[in-house]
Amino acid sequence: MPTIRLTETTSVTPERFIAALTDFGPRRSEVWTNSTPEYLQVHSLSETSADVTEGSSAGGGTWERLSYDWSTPNRVTMATTDSNIWGRASGHDYTLVPNQNGGSTINVVIVRQGRNVKGVLIGALAALIGKPFIRRELRKSIAAIEAS
Repeated sequence: MPTIRLTETTSVTPERFIAALTDFGPRRSEVWTNSTPEYLQVHSLSETSADVTEGSSAGGGTWERLSYDWSTPNRVTMATTDSNIWGRASGHDYTLVPNQNGGSTINVVIVRQGRNVKGVLIGALAALIGKPFIRRELRKSIAAIEAS
């Protein structure tokens, strides 16, 4: 399965980053560009978990239903429970390490198991050439959080 690993440093605290990652309000797409309003649906939300469908029109329209869990301090896991292209072994894992300057080091692991031909192809492309694009999108999200 294609797995992408990224590490970024930010001036944002782990708590603030996690608050932005788990904010499913109307401004979500301003921070997370791969989560557009037409796909966003919050099925359930608690203090430390959420069941959310989100996606984007990019790539012909991809969506996934994710089980978010942020019950472990400084960590958010997002397990795919349904998708039009990703299998159930897919997901995201964000681990944040506080820095001495008050910011964070963000470690991200993205796993992509294709559910169908489109998913297999996009997953393979992401593993081969997608890391710079995914890193750029993560940096845009970090910049949006830092600016808010």
